[in-house]
Amino acid sequence: MTRSLALMAGIAGAAGATGLAAMVKPAATRALLRLPEGEASGYALRIAGMMLFALGLFLGGFAAVFTLAGGAA
Repeated sequence: MTRSLALMAGIAGAAGATGLAAMVKPAATRALLRLPEGEASGYALRIAGMMLFALGLFLGGFAAVFTLAGGAA
């Protein structure tokens, strides 16, 4: 695996884990970011978490398919 693919896989893992944590536990993320309590901030954190999780899935998936297709010779 080349250095760039390892970097992509690391970023994908970090983005996916961060996004999943923000989706599942928005109250903990809100406290960590020191955001005010409210319904709007909870929805915003869930949306941001889903976007980060999707980034992790797509980036990791593309890196895996590129490696399996023989692109990292």
